[in-house]
Amino acid sequence: MALRILEIVVPTTCAEEVHSQLAQEKLPPIIDSWIQELSADRSCVRVLVDAEDTETLTDAIAQICSQREGFRITSLPVEATLPMPTEETPAKEDGDAAQKSGRISREELFADVSDSSRLTRTFVIMTVLSALVAVIGLTRDNVVIIIGAMVLAPLLGPNVALALATALADAKLAWKSSGSLLAGLSIAFLIAVVAGAVLHPSAGIPQITARTSAGWGDLILAIASGIAGGLSYTTSIPSALVGVMVAVALLPPWVVFGMMLGSSQWGAAVGALLLTLLNLICLNLTGVLTFVLQGVSPAGGGKRKRLGECR
Repeated sequence: MALRILEIVVPTTCAEEVHSQLAQEKLPPIIDSWIQELSADRSCVRVLVDAEDTETLTDAIAQICSQREGFRITSLPVEATLPMPTEETPAKEDGDAAQKSGRISREELFADVSDSSRLTRTFVIMTVLSALVAVIGLTRDNVVIIIGAMVLAPLLGPNVALALATALADAKLAWKSSGSLLAGLSIAFLIAVVAGAVLHPSAGIPQITARTSAGWGDLILAIASGIAGGLSYTTSIPSALVGVMVAVALLPPWVVFGMMLGSSQWGAAVGALLLTLLNLICLNLTGVLTFVLQGVSPAGGGKRKRLGECR
């Protein structure tokens, strides 16, 4: 059972009310809670909850205290606690509260995805290395080297961030993730074009030929990659492994496009470009659908539990 501690800093005048309101039947059950007075006018209400319930509780608390001066909610992961909570916490009578989202909270998800989509020096270096390795693997027709390039490619973060931005209708995150994705693809493209102009690889190389046309297998791969990308951030799936799947759909055909363009093999270049676009569109659309099906929505867009107003 994944647990979180919610630290809710509120004015002392409404700390007791917030604490008592958290036990309402319309909200998910809490494992434990306590109040600490921070100063004469501020107190901290700490709540130990299941990670899947943090979004519902956070939304409810934010509705009554978000306008209060000094209000802040901090979510902290819990490695272990004693005594250990039972796996099956009794559900309250409200049907909505009994439903589990099966994911971490919207705010925690946003923080994780936003961090992974930043355009950093490491992102640029890893993109350069992955593109170079992909060029070597494609020209040598070596699957092992191509897989190595996909392990290096840091394309998971920007793609998942773009899908999340769409699900949350967050324009700022969309621009940020799009910028990182375009920067990464541009770097890989320039390297591939130069490599194609210098090496003049043949479009008949099997690993290159396989990436100059789209088929049902490529469509299924892109869809699976998009779903896995969304799940990797909302659940405990290792993101490094899923990142390889996303890179499979994007990096090799994109590098083939650049190489074929650089070597003036227009037919093969068009085929590789169409395959890349197909993969990119399907990957992001299925990523958005995955988030939507898991209940990820803008903070004000869904049904929210309302507590009594702080007085």
